[in-house]
Amino acid sequence: MSAMIKFVRHFMQDKSTHNSLINLFKFNGGIHPPQHKSESTLKPIGQLQLPEKLTLPLRQHVGNMPKIKVQVGEHVLKGQMLAEAEGTISAAIHAPTSGFISAIDEQVIPHPSGLPDLCITLTPDGKETWAKLQSTDWRNTDKNQLVTHLRTSGIVGLGGATFPTHIKLRTNANVHTLIINAAECEPYITCDDMLMRERADEIIKGIHIMQYILGAKKCIIGIEDNKAEAIKAMTNACSGAEQSAIEVRVVPTLYPSGDARRLIHLLLGKEIPHDKRSTDDGIQVFNVATVLATYRFFAFGEPSISRIVTMTGNVASPQNFEVLFGTPLQSLVEAAGGAKLNTQHFVMGGPMMGFNLPNAQVPITKAANCIIATSPDLFAEPPQAMPCIRCARCADACPVNLQPQELYWFSKSNNFETARNYHLFDCIECGCCTYVCPSNIPLVQYYRYAKSEIIAADKSANAADLARERNEFRLARIEREKIERAQKHAERARQAKESKTAVSNDEAEQTIASSTFKEPTAIDNKAAINAAIARSEIKKLAAAAAGVMPRNIDNVSPSVQAEITAINELRKETIKSVDLKSPTK
Repeated sequence: MSAMIKFVRHFMQDKSTHNSLINLFKFNGGIHPPQHKSESTLKPIGQLQLPEKLTLPLRQHVGNMPKIKVQVGEHVLKGQMLAEAEGTISAAIHAPTSGFISAIDEQVIPHPSGLPDLCITLTPDGKETWAKLQSTDWRNTDKNQLVTHLRTSGIVGLGGATFPTHIKLRTNANVHTLIINAAECEPYITCDDMLMRERADEIIKGIHIMQYILGAKKCIIGIEDNKAEAIKAMTNACSGAEQSAIEVRVVPTLYPSGDARRLIHLLLGKEIPHDKRSTDDGIQVFNVATVLATYRFFAFGEPSISRIVTMTGNVASPQNFEVLFGTPLQSLVEAAGGAKLNTQHFVMGGPMMGFNLPNAQVPITKAANCIIATSPDLFAEPPQAMPCIRCARCADACPVNLQPQELYWFSKSNNFETARNYHLFDCIECGCCTYVCPSNIPLVQYYRYAKSEIIAADKSANAADLARERNEFRLARIEREKIERAQKHAERARQAKESKTAVSNDEAEQTIASSTFKEPTAIDNKAAINAAIARSEIKKLAAAAAGVMPRNIDNVSPSVQAEITAINELRKETIKSVDLKSPTK
């Protein structure tokens, strides 16, 4: 410890460090809660034994759930992709070890709701057989191909935000400054501190890769001044000629300096509104653990299958461990010597922004940077809330320059629109206002409630707008189809009318044409009569030849028979006198 004190004194006297402190930009408020960091930094990063099973939730990141690529009973290798990224914002899930897929079902996951979600359960075979890995020559590879390749890595923000890293490393962001967040301002959490102490060289190599992809000419590493060994390690790693574009800056130990927007303000003096991205100002921020994971992926082809987790609080031997994703929390607790008798529950994250875990069997995920075993001595039950005395301490502590007491009144009275107008969504839910409130009012809970109600109302309004637009579109479609049908009927009526007119014209023409015919003459009539008589006679002769005679002359009187005979003789004479060819001419 004496060597550490000497180093701190020497470090604080160093000119470059002094200048870096002078060049900082202060933000409003902030608090100094008890750190409780030294307990978990006495030992190096430890390794856990392989558990009996690994439970991998599909929701370990911001965005869409990945698409499952394996089936129950299938044997997988370490590093093999189990679920691929689905959609624009998503991240893949890989096998932390080799083994068999024993289940794909819903299980309880580490989430404030305590509800189950879809998980892949992997039973290790104990062989630790790696899938085929391939490194990437990132210096001689197209940047867009690097980002596309990084999409398969499953790497997300390991500072707790879990935003897919390949989205933040897009090549069209026009980033000129890369900021590495190593502040680690929340109490108890020391995973980044230990990572910088032991693996500073790999972090610097990861920074080079990110600078190349983003095209950032400048990089600043922001570290709180309570991490003397980490500052020394990172400074030494940046001392080479190739590291001239990387600068280590020491920031004061003040919560919440580790918030990305607060750190940007500390280092560069720029304010980033909640509804804009830092890339709009040419700035991108990454956690040190994310940088290291990116280096391991490009240098060795290793996907995201583990992370450093701080196991601290009411355990026998607090320590940082490298933990495979999916490892049951109980295995981590046992590695730290087990929980003490008066342990109440476990908190994931820091005491300021973390949440209680439902049980000790939930798996470790990509968001689990710290697990705290709580006890009445470390985390006393909060006293009963009292009425607000309008002391304005919350406003003094707010790092975003809000009026927390006003937001409290608006949220409590369900006056959500006014709360929105008072910039409720600028609140980062850091808990500073709750920490300093003498009336013990859980202010952040009211803000979260108001935000959730506003978001739900906005979703309902958007759904109503969408329904209205759909209905308007439906009515417009019905009206359009009605007009189209009317136009079709009108066209058919027009065509029918034209057809009828054409028919009438044809009949008129035929009438006119028939009126030009000549009247038949007497000769024409006589010829027609003779032709008819001849045809009748021919039919009669044909009938007689066939033996078929008309029966209407059977059994007639002699006088009638004589008359018939006279008529037949007359017909014969008529046939002889008529030229049978004349009617056809």
